[in-house]
Amino acid sequence: MNKNQKVKFRDFASINAGQSPKSEYYSKNEGMPFLQGNRTFGRLYPEIDTYTKKVTKIAQKGDVLMSVRAPVGDLNFAKEKVCIGRGLAAISAKDNNNKFLFYCLMYNIENLIKQSGGTTYNSVNKDIINDFDLVMPITLEERLSVTNILSNVDEKIEINNKINSKLESMAKLIYDYWFVQFDFPDENGRPYKSSGGKMVYNDELKREIPEGWEAKYLDDVLDEFTKGRTTKYVEKSSLINLNQKVNKGFKLDRQCFKYLDESIEVPASKYAKEKDILINSLGQGTLGRIHYYCEKKDNVVVDQHLFILRTDDSKITSTYLYQLLNSKAYQLQVERQITGSTGMQMLNASDLKTLKFVVPNIGLLNEFESLVYPLFEKVVLNEKESQKLTELRDWLLPMLMNGQVTVK
Repeated sequence: MNKNQKVKFRDFASINAGQSPKSEYYSKNEGMPFLQGNRTFGRLYPEIDTYTKKVTKIAQKGDVLMSVRAPVGDLNFAKEKVCIGRGLAAISAKDNNNKFLFYCLMYNIENLIKQSGGTTYNSVNKDIINDFDLVMPITLEERLSVTNILSNVDEKIEINNKINSKLESMAKLIYDYWFVQFDFPDENGRPYKSSGGKMVYNDELKREIPEGWEAKYLDDVLDEFTKGRTTKYVEKSSLINLNQKVNKGFKLDRQCFKYLDESIEVPASKYAKEKDILINSLGQGTLGRIHYYCEKKDNVVVDQHLFILRTDDSKITSTYLYQLLNSKAYQLQVERQITGSTGMQMLNASDLKTLKFVVPNIGLLNEFESLVYPLFEKVVLNEKESQKLTELRDWLLPMLMNGQVTVK
């Protein structure tokens, strides 16, 4: 007995196709947040750094967002009221069950993608989507069951994401307290600067720093500075490629991993190693993005469009250098190193090596490392759990939707 039915999209959901507002965009929090569909959309909700004062098409909080152009079919939920550009559509279920709509779209998305067309970029328009047949369970009870089971899995993933955000904030807070405000614990356990710790003027940095600290160039504190390697991709293998789209800064988007031919010879220096600092050297919208790699895998090859920084542990610790390079002050310096024209901007290794910054004594840096690195290890554990949960959800989805399994 067939437990599914076909329902025209227009009969089940409403679609609001995006349209880019005819105005300049703002990088500060002015006007309404603006979100454009692009190749980094996916299940990781993109950071919004663009705002507009002239709003055209709007997605309400909780709407399902779908990219309708290059690539078609990436899905997410709107986390806030947001202006959507041409590459996105906001979709809402007519029965108000947007969660089921989301899973229903996931289940049907491959067939919808087949309807896409275009000469340069694949896309689907509103008419194609409205005329599309959604395959779904017949009864409301079955739909609610699918929603409850899969949303429970997604809620656990979201909890992990929130925990990781808190852990990231904790690491930043400790860094700021110790190395920006200079209130690291002195020999008596008191905050250094607030307790009258001696500050001295540094001519190279043009500011006061704690006594005994030094100014050094990035090149002075590295054991290795190299680029990754890229070769031809294969459909699937045990050799993973970490490319610039995987690097989301604090997170890795494992959906963007590619795979390399296992027969190729890869120099040992091109494999990602625990405590590597990875910086995107090329890539529109991702240039300069920094990730602190804390995994203990030996099969991940770094792409040629990322720099690999490995610290000299006798001079500096990787946790300190990562937090320093990821701070607003040094992100601005990194941005100033960007060269090239729009569409082909890049970072130059020799320029990055000349970044100058303050380096505390190694004893204090080791204390910071012992305090902060366990936070990053916890982040990795949470991400691995979320990856397993994602795989479980994706495995359950088709079987729940077509009635192969039921949960009472």
